[in-house]
Amino acid sequence: MEHFVVSARKYRPQTFKDVVGQQAITNTLLNAIENNHLAQALLFTGPRGVGKTTCARILAKMINSDGTETGDEDFAFNIFELDAASNNSVDDIRSLTDQVRIPPQVGKYKVYIIDEVHMLSQAAFNAFLKTLEEPPKHCIFILATTEKHKIIPTILSRCQIFDFKRITVKDAKGYLKYIAEEQGIAAEDDALHIIAQKADGAMRDALSIFDRVVSFSGKNLTRQAVTENLNVLDYETYFTSTDLILENKIPELLLQFNNTLSKGFDGHHFIAGLASHFRDLLVSKTEETIELLEVGEQTQAKYLEQSKKASQEFLMQGINLANDCDLKYKTSKNQRLLVELCLMQLASITHDGEKKNSKHYIIPASYFRKKGITPIPVTIPNKTKNATNSAEAKTETLEPVEQIAEVVEKFQVKEPPKIVLKQESKRTSGLSLSSIRAKKEHEIRQMDVVIDEENLPKEPFTEKELLTAWNTFIENLRTDGKHNLASILSIDTPKVTGTTINLEFPNATNKVEVERQQYDLLAFIRKTLSNFDISLNITINEVMEKKYAYTAADKFEKLKEKNPNIDILRKTFDLDV
Repeated sequence: MEHFVVSARKYRPQTFKDVVGQQAITNTLLNAIENNHLAQALLFTGPRGVGKTTCARILAKMINSDGTETGDEDFAFNIFELDAASNNSVDDIRSLTDQVRIPPQVGKYKVYIIDEVHMLSQAAFNAFLKTLEEPPKHCIFILATTEKHKIIPTILSRCQIFDFKRITVKDAKGYLKYIAEEQGIAAEDDALHIIAQKADGAMRDALSIFDRVVSFSGKNLTRQAVTENLNVLDYETYFTSTDLILENKIPELLLQFNNTLSKGFDGHHFIAGLASHFRDLLVSKTEETIELLEVGEQTQAKYLEQSKKASQEFLMQGINLANDCDLKYKTSKNQRLLVELCLMQLASITHDGEKKNSKHYIIPASYFRKKGITPIPVTIPNKTKNATNSAEAKTETLEPVEQIAEVVEKFQVKEPPKIVLKQESKRTSGLSLSSIRAKKEHEIRQMDVVIDEENLPKEPFTEKELLTAWNTFIENLRTDGKHNLASILSIDTPKVTGTTINLEFPNATNKVEVERQQYDLLAFIRKTLSNFDISLNITINEVMEKKYAYTAADKFEKLKEKNPNIDILRKTFDLDV
């Protein structure tokens, strides 16, 4: 079995011209070498897989070459690589500083590449400071890290910093296309684009994904094979979802979402991708911004076609709804319901707009002219005050259009007067926004239901029975976890005047909180005491607030009122309050 070399190693750049997506940094380093303007301490920082270590090796090789060496000569004996993740102690750095003093036997420079330099300990950093600031003329230090913020400022100030950027999707796709041609692989443009997007700016990750997908699909790399192997949602999923949303097909939309979940995707991934899809549709509506659409040519044509169906107002509102669902997803206790509700709201945007403009009209007479229908002549009773029966009624013949107009005017059905009821029973669909609003309004109207008070029990009760029921309700609140309301109701002991329960609270906040829950409270008290005449009266007494706001001196005075001997105790031992 032949040894396999992964693409990330096989196609590692050997010169600065081969480095992908870092032209600014490679040009700077080339000019510095040519003009003999290279600093002795360099810091390469940036995300993983963007070429930091590769550029460090190329630089270390170039500064020692004078044009007379052979092609396979790499000056490995002048290049020292140290992994700071496993060699992060003070002793490792002291060993390195001891080696720095020895000049190179061949070539001009000894290059020390310290990878993951942010992993060095604080003591190791301090031991490295002096050597890094004033290294020998024959030494160059190249530090590489993914987390620049973890390096102490004294190290940063001694280095020339190069910030490596993420590889763009366009550059990554171009390099993958070159490698596919080198290996004789037929790859679709959209397939390479998905791999480049999945890599998230890391060229090494893109090459690793490429190797994995090629192992799955062989020499023919298709978009479908890539989506199946990487388990990513295809563009077609979002195109289909958007079509269903624009057509207001809520049941089909929910079924499609359920099918997406059954494939192993979570709702957060789906709704975030839908928001990005709406953004891409919005970008496609204007020629100036279409270059922001990072997709293949075939997919770009689909975006342009679908963007014509969706209005800009719909897309803006859709992005807001999807983004709001994205933000609430992690904190939601029913995440699937949250996404489904968002999808129903999206599908109702255009539907609600159409229903607001819909009206019921009586068919006008012009309709019959267009259809070529000849109306049947009718007779209309004569409008005389003295006509008492139909036999005396005089008939007159009118033109067909005038006949219809007068019949419509005479026999037009007038809208019946509206009857406002305290409680309505209206059946609504469980999949529409109107049903949700109707349910909320119905819950509010339940508080205004008219009850036949004559047949309700009104049994007498004592204040002791009231206190027992009151304390039981407070205990139930604590059991349900409503400790705030329970503590508020415990502030004052209820007093009864007839069938009215009187309460005093120190501030308006307590009063408002109790009034919000008074329906549950009264329902429990009335049912327990079998008296439905009981009502609640809440007043605010600011003196109570002062009574609960003790200072140290107030507490001492209160205790002294109860027991004067406390003052004698304080004077005897010369105590401070």
